[in-house]
Amino acid sequence: MVDRRSSSPPLSPVVVFAYKRRDHLETTIASLLCNPEAPSTDLHVYCDAARTAVDQPAVDGVRNFVSDLKGFASITRVFRESNMGLAGSIIDGVTRLLAQHDRVIVIEDDLLLSAHFLRYMNDALQAYAADEQVASIHGYCYPTTDPLPETFFLLGADCWGWATWRRAWAQFNPDGALLLKELRQRKLTHRFDFDGTYPYTRMLKNQVLGKNSSWAIRWHASCYLAGRMTLYPGRSLVHNIGNDSSGTHSGTTARFDQIASHRPVKVERLPLLESTVGRAAFVKFFGTQRESPMQRLARHLRRLWKQPS
Repeated sequence: MVDRRSSSPPLSPVVVFAYKRRDHLETTIASLLCNPEAPSTDLHVYCDAARTAVDQPAVDGVRNFVSDLKGFASITRVFRESNMGLAGSIIDGVTRLLAQHDRVIVIEDDLLLSAHFLRYMNDALQAYAADEQVASIHGYCYPTTDPLPETFFLLGADCWGWATWRRAWAQFNPDGALLLKELRQRKLTHRFDFDGTYPYTRMLKNQVLGKNSSWAIRWHASCYLAGRMTLYPGRSLVHNIGNDSSGTHSGTTARFDQIASHRPVKVERLPLLESTVGRAAFVKFFGTQRESPMQRLARHLRRLWKQPS
């Protein structure tokens, strides 16, 4: 196997965040190891500590698996001593890694990756390394019905298999209240919500109210307000396998299911402009996926039924 580091810039380190889903994590790591670049890639794995005694056996199972991991150039294991939650763990881990490295690829423990994922991420990170307007690279793309370009830009950021640089992560503002205030003052909420088809503003408001702890909505809003963009692939290189109610913040849905592409995505430099085609396709997709009042009620009841008495 050819080590791309001999003829190309060093491969970006990869960080994986995990908690208690060993089966999901094993699938994620197995798919990552199918990437030809994996043996030359430095891997960092952050494992959060158990939030409750009930979670401890599952957390121990994840840590046992991580302790035995092989197949990468190096493996750095971070076992949290206290529970930080997903948002706290990701914000801290990405910040720490970008203090040591110029760039990083970020994966959570519920992503099935294409064998072409690392090549695309590293090529795009290198292609746009010096472009301040580009905040991140994304590996997932929604299952739109309209054809998409090979790659395209959209304002903001995303979170299902992504990468960024130290210069861009410096834009991250953890203060959701300030982000929400600025979106409203600049009258951007409708456009931020893809013309009202996806409730990003509501997600940010709920984060401010303590109803969720999403780091991703704050990352998205931070980049959006700064006029920064994310590069998307026209064919998804990620399939999220965590929308099965197994995660702390996920429900059960197949709306976003995408088969990770068996074909590589070619990275060629584009004009630094938001894609009208890509944005229109996302607006159309979100618009057709909106829940009816009855669907929202059913989802709410399912959540109530799951709550302990």
